[in-house]
Amino acid sequence: MAKTKQNQNLPSEEDLVSIKQLLDSAENQIRKAKSLIFKTEIEEKAKEVAETSLSDNITEGIFDGENFVSPDGSVYPIPANYASKSKLVTGDVLKLTILPDGSFVYKQINPVERKKIVGELEEFGEGWRINVGGQLYNVLTASVTYFKAKVGDKIVGLIPEDGKSEWAAIENIMLEEI
Repeated sequence: MAKTKQNQNLPSEEDLVSIKQLLDSAENQIRKAKSLIFKTEIEEKAKEVAETSLSDNITEGIFDGENFVSPDGSVYPIPANYASKSKLVTGDVLKLTILPDGSFVYKQINPVERKKIVGELEEFGEGWRINVGGQLYNVLTASVTYFKAKVGDKIVGLIPEDGKSEWAAIENIMLEEI
């Protein structure tokens, strides 16, 4: 009788599916909320560097994980191969020079303090992320391609020391023992 009674208390398969859907939805909402917080913080940091802007065609701004955010809130794309190769981290201060021919030249001028993380590479949708004990950090596809990383690889990533980021730069892949 005890076994029958215990089984009655277990959720059905249908209930488990519903619970998983609710958890997935809650996780997505938390990610969206964090994204809004991070976006606001990046815009505030970009405004702080506004006083150091040198001219109309040279400005300083903040790297948000994918793009350059200027003090006026304008967002400029950063070539993924540059961000990847330079191991840019959310919060890095960059200088953007817009040349007369319209070309953009970026230079990292003040990197944020960094800390290393180690996690497993996952593919999701059309992107990639590092899973560090359930904490997820997006990574640039260009970095994954450059390092020839594969799903399941152990990745050493870089994030801001304060941990406030949805993005990580790939530092390297941990190789299995040789």
